[in-house]
Amino acid sequence: MKIVKSIEELISYRKSVTSKVGFVPTMGALHNGHLSLIKQARIQNDIVILSIFVNPTQFLPNEDFNSYPRKEEADIKIATLAGVDVVFAPDVNEMYSLQEPKVIAPRDIAYILEGKKRPGHFDGVLSVLMKLFHIVKPHNAYFGKKDAQQLFLVQNMVDTYFLPINIVPCDIIRDADGLALSSRNIYLDSKQRAKALSLSVALKNGSQAIMKGEREVVKIEKIMREALKEVEVDYVTVLSRDFKFVEHISIKETLLLIAAYVDNVRLIDNLWI
Repeated sequence: MKIVKSIEELISYRKSVTSKVGFVPTMGALHNGHLSLIKQARIQNDIVILSIFVNPTQFLPNEDFNSYPRKEEADIKIATLAGVDVVFAPDVNEMYSLQEPKVIAPRDIAYILEGKKRPGHFDGVLSVLMKLFHIVKPHNAYFGKKDAQQLFLVQNMVDTYFLPINIVPCDIIRDADGLALSSRNIYLDSKQRAKALSLSVALKNGSQAIMKGEREVVKIEKIMREALKEVEVDYVTVLSRDFKFVEHISIKETLLLIAAYVDNVRLIDNLWI
């Protein structure tokens, strides 16, 4: 496996590759959720490039950029075992200059839900992905459905800027107890983890109500909230898959989404129906 630190070196390498390239962008602290993306990329491409870059522009001033888990040595071992061909792990100064344009996410989508309390977060996400897409030039890029709003905005950016990249959504990976995998799960002790399981329970309850015929969003959200009494709810919502707020749902085009704090740890989860 090749480890690349500089943009110049990766661009040079990429020019030498004529076969199909799959790309998995990450912020490191790799877990089984990331491995599922790598596995899908490995199946569908000749070359797999993984990026490890904790992107400062998507963190707000009061968020956990400095304490975000960084495990590059372990990540490289994991990537090697998973069959990654190239790990791109640039420095912040390599990726950003003092003066540069930004990609601005559409406000009607980027300032709701995850973006409501994190204004500018998705601008940072899209800006770094635009850079990475131009450096890596992948045929396919792999994103988890867990970050549903991000996935929608990335697909919108690719479509809007006519980028020749196929965005591949990948299913959420959960532990045996139902908790969606996240790099931030390492912050949870055993008691906090037990509380965190209420997110997947709430999603299950909401989906069961839908399966039984409930279509009114207010009632579905109420059912979900009843399972979340031990956590501090940020939002519980039911949307169409194009991120439109609706009063009644269509069963085949629906997203159930939750964000909540378990003490000081913020977790998100969702269910695609």
